[in-house]
Amino acid sequence: MSNAPLSDQLEGDYILGTNDEEIDRLRLQHRVWRKHVLSAWKRAGISNGSRVLDVGAGPGHATLDLAEIVGATGNVVAVERSRNFVRALDQAVATRRLTNVAVHQIDLMTDELPQAAWDFLWCRWVAMFVEDPVLVTKKLAAALPAGAIAIFHEYAQYDTWRFSPRLPAQEEFIRKVIGNWRSNGGDSDVALRLLPLLNENGFAIRATTPLIFTLRSSDEMWQWPITFIRSGLARLEQLGVIDRRFRREVERECDEAEQNANALMLTPLVLEIVAEKLR
Repeated sequence: MSNAPLSDQLEGDYILGTNDEEIDRLRLQHRVWRKHVLSAWKRAGISNGSRVLDVGAGPGHATLDLAEIVGATGNVVAVERSRNFVRALDQAVATRRLTNVAVHQIDLMTDELPQAAWDFLWCRWVAMFVEDPVLVTKKLAAALPAGAIAIFHEYAQYDTWRFSPRLPAQEEFIRKVIGNWRSNGGDSDVALRLLPLLNENGFAIRATTPLIFTLRSSDEMWQWPITFIRSGLARLEQLGVIDRRFRREVERECDEAEQNANALMLTPLVLEIVAEKLR
Protein backbone atom coordinates (compact mmCIF):
# COMPACT_ATOMS: atom_id res chain seq x y z
CA MET A 1 0.00 0.00 0.00
CA SER A 2 1.34 3.42 -0.93
CA ASN A 3 2.01 5.97 1.80
CA ALA A 4 0.94 8.76 -0.56
CA PRO A 5 -2.25 10.69 0.22
CA LEU A 6 -5.40 8.93 -0.95
CA SER A 7 -6.13 11.64 -3.53
CA ASP A 8 -2.70 11.07 -5.10
CA GLN A 9 -3.22 7.29 -5.13
CA LEU A 10 -6.53 7.76 -6.95
CA GLU A 11 -4.84 9.92 -9.58
CA GLY A 12 -2.09 7.33 -9.96
CA ASP A 13 -4.29 4.34 -10.71
CA TYR A 14 -5.64 5.84 -13.92
CA ILE A 15 -3.96 3.70 -16.55
CA LEU A 16 -2.17 6.67 -18.16
CA GLY A 17 -2.37 9.07 -15.25
CA THR A 18 -4.17 12.43 -15.27
CA ASN A 19 -1.46 14.95 -16.13
CA ASP A 20 -1.55 17.65 -18.81
CA GLU A 21 -0.08 15.28 -21.41
CA GLU A 22 -2.93 12.84 -20.80
CA ILE A 23 -5.50 15.64 -21.06
CA ASP A 24 -4.04 16.48 -24.49
CA ARG A 25 -4.13 12.81 -25.53
CA LEU A 26 -7.77 12.58 -24.48
CA ARG A 27 -8.51 15.74 -26.48
CA LEU A 28 -7.10 14.08 -29.60
CA GLN A 29 -9.00 10.88 -28.81
CA HIS A 30 -12.26 12.82 -28.50
CA ARG A 31 -11.60 14.72 -31.71
CA VAL A 32 -11.15 11.60 -33.84
CA TRP A 33 -14.17 9.94 -32.23
CA ARG A 34 -16.32 13.06 -32.24
CA LYS A 35 -18.37 12.39 -35.38
CA HIS A 36 -19.24 8.90 -34.13
CA VAL A 37 -20.17 10.26 -30.70
CA LEU A 38 -22.30 13.07 -32.13
CA SER A 39 -24.07 10.53 -34.34
CA ALA A 40 -24.79 8.30 -31.33
CA TRP A 41 -26.19 11.20 -29.34
CA LYS A 42 -28.37 12.35 -32.23
CA ARG A 43 -29.79 8.88 -32.85
CA ALA A 44 -30.50 8.49 -29.13
CA GLY A 45 -32.34 11.80 -29.10
CA ILE A 46 -30.11 14.25 -27.23
CA SER A 47 -31.13 17.73 -28.35
CA ASN A 48 -31.87 21.27 -27.19
CA GLY A 49 -33.31 21.20 -23.68
CA SER A 50 -32.06 17.71 -22.77
CA ARG A 51 -30.82 16.95 -19.24
CA VAL A 52 -27.70 14.78 -19.43
CA LEU A 53 -25.63 13.01 -16.79
CA ASP A 54 -22.05 12.58 -18.07
CA VAL A 55 -20.49 9.74 -16.07
CA GLY A 56 -16.71 9.48 -15.93
CA ALA A 57 -16.35 12.76 -17.79
CA GLY A 58 -12.55 12.95 -17.65
CA PRO A 59 -11.33 16.47 -18.48
CA GLY A 60 -14.69 17.15 -20.12
CA HIS A 61 -14.13 17.16 -23.87
CA ALA A 62 -17.50 15.43 -24.40
CA THR A 63 -19.13 17.49 -21.66
CA LEU A 64 -18.45 20.70 -23.56
CA ASP A 65 -19.99 19.27 -26.74
CA LEU A 66 -23.05 18.16 -24.79
CA ALA A 67 -23.41 21.63 -23.26
CA GLU A 68 -23.52 23.16 -26.72
CA ILE A 69 -26.13 20.67 -27.93
CA VAL A 70 -28.53 20.96 -24.98
CA GLY A 71 -28.32 24.75 -24.95
CA ALA A 72 -29.46 27.21 -22.32
CA THR A 73 -32.69 25.32 -21.61
CA GLY A 74 -30.90 22.03 -20.97
CA ASN A 75 -28.16 21.09 -18.57
CA VAL A 76 -25.21 18.72 -18.23
CA VAL A 77 -23.90 17.35 -14.95
CA ALA A 78 -20.43 15.85 -15.26
CA VAL A 79 -19.13 13.44 -12.62
CA GLU A 80 -15.47 12.49 -12.49
CA ARG A 81 -13.19 11.00 -9.83
CA SER A 82 -9.88 12.61 -10.79
CA ARG A 83 -9.12 15.87 -9.04
CA ASN A 84 -6.88 16.98 -11.93
CA PHE A 85 -9.54 16.27 -14.55
CA VAL A 86 -12.21 18.06 -12.49
CA ARG A 87 -9.92 21.08 -12.19
CA ALA A 88 -9.37 21.13 -15.97
CA LEU A 89 -13.10 20.88 -16.68
CA ASP A 90 -13.98 23.57 -14.12
CA GLN A 91 -11.49 25.87 -15.83
CA ALA A 92 -12.93 25.14 -19.28
CA VAL A 93 -16.47 25.81 -18.03
CA ALA A 94 -15.38 29.09 -16.46
CA THR A 95 -13.45 30.17 -19.57
CA ARG A 96 -16.51 29.56 -21.75
CA ARG A 97 -18.85 31.10 -19.15
CA LEU A 98 -21.14 28.11 -19.36
CA THR A 99 -24.14 28.26 -17.07
CA ASN A 100 -25.63 24.91 -18.06
CA VAL A 101 -22.81 22.68 -16.75
CA ALA A 102 -22.16 21.47 -13.22
CA VAL A 103 -19.11 19.38 -12.28
CA HIS A 104 -18.89 16.98 -9.33
CA GLN A 105 -15.84 15.10 -8.09
CA ILE A 106 -17.31 11.66 -7.43
CA ASP A 107 -15.95 8.13 -7.09
CA LEU A 108 -18.45 5.76 -8.69
CA MET A 109 -17.47 2.96 -6.33
CA THR A 110 -18.07 4.84 -3.08
CA ASP A 111 -20.20 7.94 -3.73
CA GLU A 112 -23.81 8.45 -4.73
CA LEU A 113 -24.65 9.92 -8.12
CA PRO A 114 -26.56 13.21 -8.37
CA GLN A 115 -30.31 12.69 -8.46
CA ALA A 116 -32.40 14.57 -11.03
CA ALA A 117 -34.94 13.98 -13.77
CA TRP A 118 -32.28 12.93 -16.27
CA ASP A 119 -33.27 12.38 -19.87
CA PHE A 120 -29.95 10.81 -20.86
CA LEU A 121 -26.80 9.29 -19.45
CA TRP A 122 -23.51 9.23 -21.36
CA CYS A 123 -20.72 6.87 -20.30
CA ARG A 124 -17.59 6.19 -22.36
CA TRP A 125 -14.70 3.90 -21.38
CA VAL A 126 -15.60 3.92 -17.70
CA ALA A 127 -17.08 0.49 -16.86
CA MET A 128 -13.91 -1.18 -18.12
CA PHE A 129 -11.88 0.36 -15.29
CA VAL A 130 -14.15 -0.18 -12.28
CA GLU A 131 -13.62 -3.02 -9.84
CA ASP A 132 -17.33 -3.85 -9.54
CA PRO A 133 -19.43 -3.34 -12.70
CA VAL A 134 -22.39 -4.93 -10.90
CA LEU A 135 -22.40 -2.18 -8.25
CA VAL A 136 -21.84 0.59 -10.78
CA THR A 137 -24.68 -0.63 -13.01
CA LYS A 138 -27.01 -0.64 -9.99
CA LYS A 139 -25.98 2.92 -9.17
CA LEU A 140 -26.55 4.09 -12.73
CA ALA A 141 -29.96 2.44 -12.74
CA ALA A 142 -30.89 4.05 -9.42
CA ALA A 143 -29.93 7.50 -10.75
CA LEU A 144 -32.14 7.32 -13.84
CA PRO A 145 -35.93 7.68 -13.98
CA ALA A 146 -38.12 5.48 -16.14
CA GLY A 147 -37.88 6.53 -19.78
CA ALA A 148 -34.32 7.83 -19.55
CA ILE A 149 -31.83 6.68 -22.18
CA ALA A 150 -28.32 5.48 -21.32
CA ILE A 151 -25.63 5.53 -24.02
CA PHE A 152 -22.38 3.62 -23.57
CA HIS A 153 -19.18 3.21 -25.55
CA GLU A 154 -17.22 0.32 -24.04
CA TYR A 155 -14.77 -2.23 -25.41
CA ALA A 156 -16.19 -5.64 -26.32
CA GLN A 157 -12.98 -7.24 -27.62
CA TYR A 158 -9.86 -5.22 -27.01
CA ASP A 159 -7.45 -7.63 -28.68
CA THR A 160 -8.91 -7.05 -32.13
CA TRP A 161 -6.27 -4.30 -32.11
CA ARG A 162 -3.78 -5.68 -34.67
CA PHE A 163 -1.65 -4.51 -37.53
CA SER A 164 -1.08 -5.89 -41.00
CA PRO A 165 1.71 -6.83 -41.45
CA ARG A 166 1.51 -8.29 -37.92
CA LEU A 167 3.61 -6.68 -35.18
CA PRO A 168 4.54 -9.34 -32.58
CA ALA A 169 5.78 -6.90 -29.91
CA GLN A 170 2.69 -4.70 -30.30
CA GLU A 171 0.45 -7.73 -29.79
CA GLU A 172 2.41 -8.63 -26.67
CA PHE A 173 1.97 -5.01 -25.50
CA ILE A 174 -1.81 -5.41 -25.87
CA ARG A 175 -1.71 -8.57 -23.77
CA LYS A 176 0.26 -6.71 -21.10
CA VAL A 177 -2.22 -3.80 -21.13
CA ILE A 178 -5.13 -6.22 -20.72
CA GLY A 179 -3.30 -8.03 -17.94
CA ASN A 180 -2.55 -4.77 -16.15
CA TRP A 181 -6.21 -3.74 -16.29
CA ARG A 182 -7.32 -7.09 -14.95
CA SER A 183 -4.77 -7.05 -12.14
CA ASN A 184 -6.30 -3.73 -11.05
CA GLY A 185 -9.86 -5.09 -11.17
CA GLY A 186 -10.78 -3.87 -14.67
CA ASP A 187 -12.19 -5.72 -17.67
CA SER A 188 -11.03 -4.87 -21.18
CA ASP A 189 -14.09 -6.59 -22.73
CA VAL A 190 -16.62 -5.22 -20.25
CA ALA A 191 -19.37 -4.48 -22.82
CA LEU A 192 -20.17 -8.20 -22.91
CA ARG A 193 -20.82 -8.10 -19.15
CA LEU A 194 -22.61 -4.78 -19.29
CA LEU A 195 -25.44 -5.96 -21.56
CA PRO A 196 -26.92 -8.57 -19.16
CA LEU A 197 -26.27 -6.29 -16.18
CA LEU A 198 -28.37 -3.57 -17.79
CA ASN A 199 -31.19 -6.05 -18.42
CA GLU A 200 -31.04 -7.20 -14.79
CA ASN A 201 -31.32 -3.60 -13.57
CA GLY A 202 -34.44 -2.55 -15.41
CA PHE A 203 -33.06 -1.51 -18.81
CA ALA A 204 -34.15 -2.63 -22.25
CA ILE A 205 -31.41 -2.69 -24.87
CA ARG A 206 -32.63 -0.55 -27.76
CA ALA A 207 -29.56 -0.71 -30.01
CA THR A 208 -26.08 -2.19 -30.17
CA THR A 209 -23.57 -1.09 -32.79
CA PRO A 210 -20.03 -2.46 -33.20
CA LEU A 211 -17.47 0.25 -33.90
CA ILE A 212 -14.24 -1.03 -35.41
CA PHE A 213 -12.08 0.59 -38.06
CA THR A 214 -9.32 -0.32 -40.50
CA LEU A 215 -6.85 2.55 -40.71
CA ARG A 216 -3.81 3.72 -42.62
CA SER A 217 -1.22 6.02 -41.11
CA SER A 218 -2.61 8.88 -43.21
CA ASP A 219 -5.96 8.63 -41.37
CA GLU A 220 -6.37 11.01 -38.45
CA MET A 221 -7.85 8.25 -36.29
CA TRP A 222 -4.54 6.34 -36.60
CA GLN A 223 -3.16 8.77 -34.03
CA TRP A 224 -5.70 7.68 -31.39
CA PRO A 225 -4.24 4.17 -30.84
CA ILE A 226 -0.67 5.24 -31.62
CA THR A 227 -0.63 7.93 -28.94
CA PHE A 228 -2.04 5.39 -26.50
CA ILE A 229 0.81 3.00 -27.35
CA ARG A 230 3.45 5.65 -26.72
CA SER A 231 1.91 6.87 -23.47
CA GLY A 232 1.04 3.34 -22.40
CA LEU A 233 4.58 2.08 -22.90
CA ALA A 234 5.95 4.86 -20.71
CA ARG A 235 3.34 4.12 -18.06
CA LEU A 236 3.93 0.35 -18.04
CA GLU A 237 7.68 0.89 -17.81
CA GLN A 238 7.12 3.26 -14.89
CA LEU A 239 5.01 0.57 -13.19
CA GLY A 240 7.68 -2.07 -13.82
CA VAL A 241 5.42 -4.17 -16.08
CA ILE A 242 7.84 -3.87 -19.03
CA ASP A 243 11.50 -2.99 -19.44
CA ARG A 244 13.20 -0.43 -21.67
CA ARG A 245 14.22 -3.02 -24.26
CA PHE A 246 10.62 -4.13 -24.82
CA ARG A 247 9.43 -0.51 -24.96
CA ARG A 248 11.94 0.31 -27.69
CA GLU A 249 10.98 -2.78 -29.70
CA VAL A 250 7.30 -1.80 -29.73
CA GLU A 251 8.19 1.78 -30.63
CA ARG A 252 10.39 0.51 -33.49
CA GLU A 253 7.58 -1.65 -34.87
CA CYS A 254 5.10 1.22 -34.73
CA ASP A 255 7.52 3.67 -36.35
CA GLU A 256 8.06 1.23 -39.22
CA ALA A 257 4.30 0.71 -39.61
CA GLU A 258 3.76 4.46 -39.83
CA GLN A 259 6.32 4.68 -42.63
CA ASN A 260 4.78 1.76 -44.54
CA ALA A 261 2.12 3.05 -46.94
CA ASN A 262 0.65 -0.45 -47.19
CA ALA A 263 0.38 -1.05 -43.43
CA LEU A 264 -3.09 -1.30 -41.91
CA MET A 265 -4.30 -1.07 -38.32
CA LEU A 266 -7.43 -2.79 -37.05
CA THR A 267 -8.76 -0.94 -33.99
CA PRO A 268 -10.06 -2.37 -30.70
CA LEU A 269 -13.74 -3.32 -30.96
CA VAL A 270 -15.98 -0.80 -29.21
CA LEU A 271 -19.65 -1.61 -28.65
CA GLU A 272 -22.12 1.25 -28.68
CA ILE A 273 -25.03 0.41 -26.39
CA VAL A 274 -28.27 2.38 -26.18
CA ALA A 275 -30.57 1.26 -23.37
CA GLU A 276 -33.87 2.60 -22.04
CA LYS A 277 -34.69 2.56 -18.33
CA LEU A 278 -38.07 0.86 -18.02
CA ARG A 279 -38.67 1.02 -14.29
